[in-house]
Amino acid sequence: MRQRQRRTGGRSSAFVPRQISVKLAIPLVGEISGVWEPDEAERDAAWELYVELATRISVVELNEDEGLLREALSSLYTVFGTTRDILRRYGPAVAPRVPAGQVTFGALAVTVLNLCVRPLLSKWHPLLTAHESLRSEHVDPVSHERRWARTPELRKEIEGVRRVMLALADALNEVAGVGDLIAVRLPVQPSDSDGSTETPDRSRDQREEAQD
Repeated sequence: MRQRQRRTGGRSSAFVPRQISVKLAIPLVGEISGVWEPDEAERDAAWELYVELATRISVVELNEDEGLLREALSSLYTVFGTTRDILRRYGPAVAPRVPAGQVTFGALAVTVLNLCVRPLLSKWHPLLTAHESLRSEHVDPVSHERRWARTPELRKEIEGVRRVMLALADALNEVAGVGDLIAVRLPVQPSDSDGSTETPDRSRDQREEAQD
């Protein structure tokens, strides 16, 4: 069982782990794993990168008839800039020297970018750009992209990277000690035809009172 401590600082009421086990299965590379014992700076950095991933297409599953591959690649590209900014702002504190078998925020972030995201973008960005350059002005971008013979192949590789990013996001979420912002689904109250969001029982009571 993972030990937990009450966090000090801005989010003192949140329980965060003293350490977690991280496992990332990177396509064509293998499994990267280790124990992460984050300090306060790493937890704050983890929160910032988690927010970035939670609001990006990079962790959203793309079905065959959904989304644009170009948007997915662009979303992954922006993660580079955000991650570099976080690393620069927090400095060496998020990439300390640790014993063999342990990982840090800096090591995880850079490893995922260099071994997972960069190879995908280096391979597919020029290929997709070449295909896009062949589009006639009478064909919309979505239709043109989906006619590409290599679309299924690219979607498969994007899905592999998405799974890695999602595993990283899960680790960041646990270290930051926050609620899940990716899989969370808020309850939605049914609405009446007039746009009201009152519950059915409440609406029924009001109708009965009006009849009386």
